[in-house]
Amino acid sequence: MKYTYLIINFLTIFFPVVLSFDKRVQFAKSWRYIWPGMGITGLVFLFWDVLFTVKGVWWFSQERIIGIKFYGLPLEEILFFLTVPFACIFIYACLNYYVKWSPNIRLTRILSNLLLILSAVLLILYHDRLYTTVTFGLLFVLIVYLQFMIRAEWLSRFYMAYIVSLLPFYIVNGLLTSIPVVLYNDAENLGISVGTIPFEDHFYSLALLAMNVGFFEYFKHRKANG
Repeated sequence: MKYTYLIINFLTIFFPVVLSFDKRVQFAKSWRYIWPGMGITGLVFLFWDVLFTVKGVWWFSQERIIGIKFYGLPLEEILFFLTVPFACIFIYACLNYYVKWSPNIRLTRILSNLLLILSAVLLILYHDRLYTTVTFGLLFVLIVYLQFMIRAEWLSRFYMAYIVSLLPFYIVNGLLTSIPVVLYNDAENLGISVGTIPFEDHFYSLALLAMNVGFFEYFKHRKANG
């Protein structure tokens, strides 16, 4: 069905939009802090998306998209970089409101160091695979910047939100890769999958969400500080 990817995008964002008007979290009031970061992050990731599509890292089933394309990317793929971050920032905001506990500084640093070690090892061993190199190269730079350069206070809560977001991640990406809507060239990744989801997808998502939450926090605090 040609509307498959479009329907997945719609279902991804439907409940976060509806629940944004909940009187407790009041996420709708934070929308204005989301759009600038999503725009900046979207441009970065869409650049890689176009490159990956041109290089054959992945491609899209023509039977599952409506056929409108920009620079070779389906409209639905562009929307994906809006719907998924929006939904995950919603999860992040809800956790901030309802859950007061968060990993301490030591645990957060341990998690960051483990991600850095994993990224460095995979970059050394699989530097010839484009998806692996871009994913873990970008993640390495982001973690160094957030953990050790600006020492982002929100990073511990972001890790919590990311873990929670894995549930919808497995649903959405599971659908995209099992139907399939998106197909991958295993010569450009590790060739390791969780079900039908490539290993790299987990960390590509982590980098995407870290950038979006980072900009969300930046614009929110800039407004608060006048």
